[in-house]
Amino acid sequence: MCGIAGIINFQNKAVRKQDLENMLSKIKYRGPDDEGYFTDENAGLGFVRLSIIDLTDAGHQPKVSADGRYVIVFNGEIFNYIELREELIKEGVKFNTQSDTEVLLNAYIKWGEACLHKFNGMWAFAIFDKQLKKLFISRDRYGIKPFYYIEQPGQFVFCSEIPPLLKYLNKVEANGQNILDYLVFNRTDQSETTFFNGIKKLQHGHNLKVENGKVTISEWYNLRERIKTEKGFQSPGEFKDEFVEAVKLRLRSDVPVGVCMSGGLDSSSIVSITTDILNVKGLNSFSSVYEKGQKGDETEFIKQYENKIPHMHYVTPSGTTLKDDLNDFIRIHAEPLPSTSPYAQYKVMKLAKGKVVVILDGQGADEHLAGYHYFFGFNFKHLFKSFRWLTLVKEMFYYFKIHRSIYAFKTFIYFLLPKSLKLTARLNEKNYLTKEFSDRYSDKNSITENLYGSSNLQEALLDHFEYKLEHLLKWQDRNSMCFSLEIRSPFLDYRLVERSLATSSDWKIKNGTTKFILRESMKGIMPEKIRMRQDKIGFGTPEDEWFREKEWQEIIHEVLNSDSFAKRNIINVFNAKSQYQQHLNRKINIGKEIWKWVHLELWFREFIDKPQAK
Repeated sequence: MCGIAGIINFQNKAVRKQDLENMLSKIKYRGPDDEGYFTDENAGLGFVRLSIIDLTDAGHQPKVSADGRYVIVFNGEIFNYIELREELIKEGVKFNTQSDTEVLLNAYIKWGEACLHKFNGMWAFAIFDKQLKKLFISRDRYGIKPFYYIEQPGQFVFCSEIPPLLKYLNKVEANGQNILDYLVFNRTDQSETTFFNGIKKLQHGHNLKVENGKVTISEWYNLRERIKTEKGFQSPGEFKDEFVEAVKLRLRSDVPVGVCMSGGLDSSSIVSITTDILNVKGLNSFSSVYEKGQKGDETEFIKQYENKIPHMHYVTPSGTTLKDDLNDFIRIHAEPLPSTSPYAQYKVMKLAKGKVVVILDGQGADEHLAGYHYFFGFNFKHLFKSFRWLTLVKEMFYYFKIHRSIYAFKTFIYFLLPKSLKLTARLNEKNYLTKEFSDRYSDKNSITENLYGSSNLQEALLDHFEYKLEHLLKWQDRNSMCFSLEIRSPFLDYRLVERSLATSSDWKIKNGTTKFILRESMKGIMPEKIRMRQDKIGFGTPEDEWFREKEWQEIIHEVLNSDSFAKRNIINVFNAKSQYQQHLNRKINIGKEIWKWVHLELWFREFIDKPQAK
């Protein structure tokens, strides 16, 4: 788990090692244990290392192949490297280290791009062919590891994070389309674009090649195509067996491993498998908690594991700690966040630093097991359009009986609307946007169709893997790496994902209950209080209350009354002030919207308004 960077000059201009050093010095926290550089005339690669597997100097990068032809920088982990190493040895390949990096490089040399389909892991890597002067880059199936780049006349530059790239832009400008999607839909990573014009990210499941001054991109992994030939799970037992293997594989490490514990179904499943089936002893868990009854507090569920986890660690994020961490939090993420939930994870990672180096978490389960409650709306839509009306009535009955909410019915109606009305409805909700800004970018929006136009539950799950999951993965990468930690997500084992998505929707939502097959597979393993809980909180925060506190009132009023906020002409200042006052008077709860206004403005000041050192 590391940070990587590289420069390719197209006009035979030599790459300076100092330029690579300057880039990686900004993200040294990603790899505090080691660093290395490679230059070859107009090409250069850089690397900072967080030691996880093979802690010796043999794990140093950039790594050069035995014949001296290929050079690799690699961020991530190939979890099945032991099995692949044995397979390569049988084919005559000799190894000098125990690292997964050497396995990856030799797999590429032996099998070419086909090696990617053999990897079970997370990665963003670059391999330079010194003989052909060609750079090959690949990103993992679901976008767990980041990769950003700038392509401009005469040069290609890449890095694991955005800030080191800013000095390579002729002018640092905000991407208005991304800002609208962030404000209206709470989405940030549904395309190759970023919040910065001119900086792109390589899409998950894609490769990129730089050769003869040209950049070409191709898709190497297509989830929709994969599940067409995949056999779904036929029973909870089958699901459990695959899930156990996914967890087991991600426990491979030469450093201490811990778990994130939110008290929810997903993280608790990982803990139950780890302690009860894999019999891991001495486990460390890390949780954010709040006062009893406060939004986001999961203490009563987390404590169900007191007798199984010997080292349980807790942190309590607050409005005060968020204020104190605000500047650092904004710099670390480098792009606006649509809620304070990632801040709770940030505090959990800070808590874990120094106690473990690797952490398992439950990311990804909601996307292939229909965990979000608006998936009920997609399921209702599918049942309605396929004329399964008796089943529809039954599911609606169970939903209301269990959840006592009309949320799913509202989403059902929303998903039935044509694209134009979906967009209008969301814009009307966000009546704080200026008309000029809304008119400029709303017609180019693709989210209403890509995320909310899915025809059935399975399509909705696939669309979430394609257009939504990645922003969650980006946030967890920043939160963990800024404290030199590696997060691993067993629910994103590609074998589990593919088989799960190929499984009948009835195993995902049934009788008003989400993640049905996971719940069934955890019978007798997980505490019933957690297994059958129906609410969903995750790393939630009591942000509504935070933004009523005096210290936050000062911050928010400063932002809303600033000249810079008004001159951006994105948010109608009068409407924003009016809504914030209603929030203070407890007539409405709009903590998420308030946070978006504040974070966006402070992001502008930090990254757009402030000159970037060249």
